[in-house]
Amino acid sequence: MEKPLLVTEFLDRARTYYGDKEGVVATTGERLTYAEIGDRADGFSAALQARGVEKGDRVAVLDPNTHYHLEAAYGIMQLGGVHTPLNYRLVPREFEYILNDAGVKAIYADHAYTEQIEQIRDDIPTEIFITNDADSVEGDWEEFDDVIAESSEYERPEMAEDEVITINYTSGTTGDPKGVMRTHRCETLHAYLISHHQRISDEDVYLWTLPMFHANGWGHIFAVTGNGARHICTRGIDAEWIFDTVCEENVSYMCAAPTVLNLLMEYYDEAEPETVGDNDVRVATAGSAPPEATLRVVEDEFGWYLMHVYGATETGPLITTSDFGSFFDDDDDARFRLKKRQGIGYLGTEIRVVDADGEDVPWDDETLGEVVVRGNQIMEGYWNKPEATEEAFSDRVEGYYHMGDLAVVDEHGMISIQDRKKDIIISGGENISSIELEDTLFDHDAIADVAVIPAPSDKWGETPKAFIVPSNGDTENPGITLEEIEAFCRERLAGYKVVHNVEFVDALPTTATGKVQKYELRKKEWDDQNSMVGQG
Repeated sequence: MEKPLLVTEFLDRARTYYGDKEGVVATTGERLTYAEIGDRADGFSAALQARGVEKGDRVAVLDPNTHYHLEAAYGIMQLGGVHTPLNYRLVPREFEYILNDAGVKAIYADHAYTEQIEQIRDDIPTEIFITNDADSVEGDWEEFDDVIAESSEYERPEMAEDEVITINYTSGTTGDPKGVMRTHRCETLHAYLISHHQRISDEDVYLWTLPMFHANGWGHIFAVTGNGARHICTRGIDAEWIFDTVCEENVSYMCAAPTVLNLLMEYYDEAEPETVGDNDVRVATAGSAPPEATLRVVEDEFGWYLMHVYGATETGPLITTSDFGSFFDDDDDARFRLKKRQGIGYLGTEIRVVDADGEDVPWDDETLGEVVVRGNQIMEGYWNKPEATEEAFSDRVEGYYHMGDLAVVDEHGMISIQDRKKDIIISGGENISSIELEDTLFDHDAIADVAVIPAPSDKWGETPKAFIVPSNGDTENPGITLEEIEAFCRERLAGYKVVHNVEFVDALPTTATGKVQKYELRKKEWDDQNSMVGQG
């Protein structure tokens, strides 16, 4: 028997079996059952349909981790609309590009972010504007609670599992972000995989420290809901509040970038808060491994169980984990060495590390190759970018998505990321394009040439560093200050992309053909590090 895999079934299941159970603790203090969440999602579906939104139309969601985000996402997808979550840390120019690129017809935006959309309203194709506090914002916005009260009757269209249901925008190696197209099928199978590997059940209490816009919250808007677990919503990251909430709400599971773990550790050192409620706590962290000291504090002092996972927006995101108990003893300090690795593939996920000829590197923990992956959770492709899609799946090995990360493989087949092939900086869990920063800085008259690389950072893992050749040729008095560079970037880019680390140089290292040798700059910056990717 074949049954289509549709993301709408996650909320349908929660309503059917857990309808009277508390499904969401809102940032406003409200406690909503899954039946109530479902009714509100139905109201949003009906409101969009009444305003002309049809199957296939893109609808954006610009919201921190509130119950509105969950309701809007499911309301969109129940219509066969394409859920297009936006990174709320972007600036109007970046929103303008995405909304135009995706051809977004409607947007729901949290009241804290409507002003940024208002600034570009006349330059985007969007026709429908909805917010959660219309009386407090400027411009013509409809009130979410009012529109969902109009009706809960809508017609759910026929949907197929190979149809695109979400587009998630990610920073690329070029200045413009790319829209990652994900189908019902890949979202559903990814949610099944994290349900297994992250051990999600109806007894879980999930704390939203991870942004919902990040690859649909790493798929947790689906997995947590479908399993009937409880969502604890947030409007931001505050260490004291997180510890208090873990204890008061008996949180059992959360995801946290290494930078969030660092914030929690700093507060823990100062205040020595309680760290667990009635439930044991497990926490997933992703990407470059946290330092071993962080792992020790989280497990030995917080008393939480840490799972290290890895992936990218294009891959679900999650494709590997180092959480395989047969490889280590929970009481053995040697477990931290293995937990620092990105690990081995999820079920049904084929992970390879290949050389420039597409051949697998030996499992000697020394030979470097690029990570490539094949699995059912991998994206359909990039929206309106067929050439970028083709390159992503065919560079070294045909039919595998190329991660752009360089890794070694140990005798167990567990990978460990050592370097990056892509021009990407991952700072505090956010992707930053080096080329986008360079293009921005080139626009300043005082800058003749520039190269941007990742530099190690204790707080963020890595941070952008710009090597700048001043137009006046004087590195001692370059005609521009760091403060002016920061202000110039801040006017044009999201705050997390702003360059705070600058070195003025006479010239950039180049090849015989004039290509900048960024590797030489990176090697110099990371000389005393174990690898050339951020730790922490």
